[in-house]
Amino acid sequence: MRNLIVLFFLILPYGLYAQSTEYYNDRGIAKYKLQDYQGALADFNKAIEIDPLNSYAYNNRGIAKSDLQEYQGAIADYNKAIEIDSIYSFAYNNRGIAKSNLKDYQGAIADYNKAIEIDPQYSIAYDSRGNAKSDLRNYKEAIVDYNKAIETDPLFCKAYYNRGISKFNLKDYQGAITDYDKAIEINPLYTDACYNRGIAKYKINDLNGACSDWIKAGELGNYVAYDTIKKVCN
Repeated sequence: MRNLIVLFFLILPYGLYAQSTEYYNDRGIAKYKLQDYQGALADFNKAIEIDPLNSYAYNNRGIAKSDLQEYQGAIADYNKAIEIDSIYSFAYNNRGIAKSNLKDYQGAIADYNKAIEIDPQYSIAYDSRGNAKSDLRNYKEAIVDYNKAIETDPLFCKAYYNRGISKFNLKDYQGAITDYDKAIEINPLYTDACYNRGIAKYKINDLNGACSDWIKAGELGNYVAYDTIKKVCN
């Protein structure tokens, strides 16, 4: 998942904690993790009502809105978080994601640039910027960002997968396979990587390898893989 919730805990006596902005923010995070986005929003609203300068709550509310595809509302919350805390790198990254979902890729890249300026080791922001460049079909530039994401976090599974997609789009099928291999090594249950690796293998005429990957992808829950198997492998 691209979005990132910032966990923020403060130790207080329970009576005070139960009435505090931290209590509602933390409970909102718990509800968010249970995919109760409306419940999370209600708690983040309460946290902000208690403390209108709680940048964490605005950021987290933006994440919940983004998952509800309320991207403009999410951007408004990220704007507020950044207004309160101008070096809040997570909020810049998350605002960039919302802009990307609205196909404002240049605006998204500007936000990722700012997140990286604040934190040059922010691997997620490099990956996010690579995604925006890939959406603009600037695959070579995207690969540079994925390289940096992997350099800062060698176990960043999603960055290997995304780099594989860009290499595939540049017709570097063997390079794509290598990246999908690494993604699957890190996460053996990565069904999309299995499926895409099968496509790359098919492109280099490795039909047996392709079908084996599609079977694995299907077993992991990618039911589109079974349609591909029927068309190509049988």
